[in-house]
Amino acid sequence: MHILLAFAPFIAFALIDRLVGSLAGLLAGAVIALLLLGRDWMVQKHSPKILDIGTAVLFSGLLLYFLIAKPVWSVIGVRLCVDCGLLLIVLISLAVGKPFSLQYAREHVGREFWESPQFQKTNYVISSAWALAFAVMVIAELSILLAPKLPRRFGIIVIVLALVGAVKFTGWYPERVRR
Repeated sequence: MHILLAFAPFIAFALIDRLVGSLAGLLAGAVIALLLLGRDWMVQKHSPKILDIGTAVLFSGLLLYFLIAKPVWSVIGVRLCVDCGLLLIVLISLAVGKPFSLQYAREHVGREFWESPQFQKTNYVISSAWALAFAVMVIAELSILLAPKLPRRFGIIVIVLALVGAVKFTGWYPERVRR
């Protein structure tokens, strides 16, 4: 469940971006990301997670850019930037050999399993599934930007299916591996 909490800044961004606007959405994402980082670091005494650090940097950086450069972005354009950043965070975590899901999985698995090849592989697979979901989201958003006649509903459906698929896979795959 903690892995889903890590996506709270993105959920807040999406909702507020849609209801109020991109600036407010980026601000909400940045504030929630920084609060989650602070909570883990100061209150729960956990070391910061890759996804949490990346999310805080992503939203704070985009907010700062938005305030300084005042770009003229469409709602989909801002969401594309956010989702590209999220995809990049996940891909970097995989490239450096620290799949982002590993830190969350360690909170639910005994220390004796942390170095096992099966545990490591499971987290590479789960993080890769999330990378695939984020890549699908980026492609859907690019499609909407490049093909304006494409119904927005198409993009929303694809994005929701990608996210639901990643969530379900994250719950299903470890159980499959255990059997």
